[in-house]
Amino acid sequence: MLLQLSTWSEVETYLSQSQGIILPIGSTEQHGPTGLIGTDAICAEVISKGVGESVGALVGPTINVGMALHHTGFPGTISLRPSTMIQVIRDYIVCLTRSGFTKFFFINGHGGNIATLKAAFSETYAHLADLNIANGGLVKCKVGNWFMCSSVYKLAKELYGDGEGSHATPSEVALTQYVYPEAIKVAPLSEDVASGYPIYGAANFRYRYPDGRMGSNPALATPEHGKQFYELALKELSNSYLQFVNSD
Repeated sequence: MLLQLSTWSEVETYLSQSQGIILPIGSTEQHGPTGLIGTDAICAEVISKGVGESVGALVGPTINVGMALHHTGFPGTISLRPSTMIQVIRDYIVCLTRSGFTKFFFINGHGGNIATLKAAFSETYAHLADLNIANGGLVKCKVGNWFMCSSVYKLAKELYGDGEGSHATPSEVALTQYVYPEAIKVAPLSEDVASGYPIYGAANFRYRYPDGRMGSNPALATPEHGKQFYELALKELSNSYLQFVNSD
């Protein structure tokens, strides 16, 4: 059940049965020479829809732009500042809390969002306390990073070994290939790929990682692998969502 394809009365009926909602969040950022700029949002969205169908949960609209300031040295990247993203997340949650939701499960596709999401949750709890919304004290937030699911991580290592890397990875590229086979990209990839450098600002990132990859070999990706990653993430995050919404 997608929020944007529902009516207010359907949402009201849903709330009489469950106060949980899934919110996909990703990023709009470079993913190397062959990775789609929308990779992180695409992955979060398709997995969220699958989880929603699996567990009968309402799925909100995808938050497509995240915290990717270090990628802005590459054309096409769009980023929020951490302070802006915190306010966006807070406003999403406050609006939905007023409607009656209390359990917010974010399915995340971008590692750079994690720290800001956790900060946003803390800011939101404090803000809700100040607002004195009736059910504000019941609000709980959780983030599920699909790429950190144990089964996904294990398969990525089995298929790609060190070629998985940590950005523009074959696992995430494979998932987008499964979702959008018509958008598969091919480009020459240097065997020399940078890895291990710390992340600072955009100029430094572009200097250290000139083609945008971080130790990865996305040429190893296939749509068939993407289907496997999708099914594993779907199963693991469905279980995680159910445990979360049924917890006290």
